Amino acid sequence: MRVFHVRPDGFDEWPALPAALPDAGYLWVGVTRSEFETDIARLQACLQAWTGGPLVDLHVSDLLNPQLPSHFEDTPWYDVLVFRRLAAGPGTSALFLDEAGGDLRGARRALEAIDTSPVGFAVFDRVLLTVHPADCLVREHFAQRYTQIAQGQADPRTEGRPVAVRLPTSPADQMLRMVNHIVDGYLELRRLLTRQFGVLQQALFNPRSRFRSWQLLLDSRNTLHLLEDICEDQRNAIQEWIDALQEWPPETTPQAQRERELLRLRSRDVLEHIERVLGHVRRLESSAETAVQMHFSAQSNRTNDIMRTLTVLTAIFLPLNLITGIFGMNFDTLPLIHEATGVWITLGLMAALGLGLGLFFWRKRYLGTRD
Repeated sequence: MRVFHVRPDGFDEWPALPAALPDAGYLWVGVTRSEFETDIARLQACLQAWTGGPLVDLHVSDLLNPQLPSHFEDTPWYDVLVFRRLAAGPGTSALFLDEAGGDLRGARRALEAIDTSPVGFAVFDRVLLTVHPADCLVREHFAQRYTQIAQGQADPRTEGRPVAVRLPTSPADQMLRMVNHIVDGYLELRRLLTRQFGVLQQALFNPRSRFRSWQLLLDSRNTLHLLEDICEDQRNAIQEWIDALQEWPPETTPQAQRERELLRLRSRDVLEHIERVLGHVRRLESSAETAVQMHFSAQSNRTNDIMRTLTVLTAIFLPLNLITGIFGMNFDTLPLIHEATGVWITLGLMAALGLGLGLFFWRKRYLGTRD
């Protein structure tokens, strides 16, 4: 469990849960799901002292459920958002290398690496409670980032320049920032999925090999369907949050009105990012469907080419078989059978007929690979 005090002018980490809320700012309590289950009684008592009401039992069950889809619920004194992440599981960093995973085995590992564990948020007026999976790096990312901001340190990603990001002003603001970070984390996973689906498509269109990984392709399509459902749940949850935000009581001071408008803007930005992720998942799904259809079309064209070639060869040898059958009859009066040069004349006629038919079919483009 990590407890942080976020103030307008700084950011501190406290060693334990305080008995009362500080005079300024808000508290951010970040726990893993196992810590939340172990310390639920102590957290409920602190929430009762801080906010005047604990979490209801139904929401506690939601935050403990690792299979719950993304959804949003509000109460008179707090809001609950469960948001399923799309991230790569632990131990899969090698798959993101450009030279890694260039085969069907790598594609299977990429599908198995997708982690969709939920992250829970309980948003009070001055308290933010977040419940994370054990391997979730969102909490550590924001703790390190806000510490750098509070201490005025430089962010290595900005090449030594000072960090120019202000601290969140409310628990809702921080919740939206964390959700946005979770959604943007899909970008790295998107590159991995795109590359691995490219591997599958190359295997489908390889004319020198016979594609046998149909189970892998089916698993890929099922995974895309699952990701689409998850993204739609994410979009619905954020849309419900935006609708609830519209119903909040109006602010009376200009500063509070400005912060409320920033919340609306950040919420719409998160929704737009989710729409982009959903659009990419649907494009991958459409690409997979198109690849399968193109594969069967190519197989059909290849079969048609084979049948066309066999038909042309049959048409060429049919008159030759007729000539052979005629000269194979037991008649003494057949022409050329008593001539010394009869066999050569017959062979020459058959060769000329075969070459003529072959040239005729070639000019008609029944043979060859010309367009």
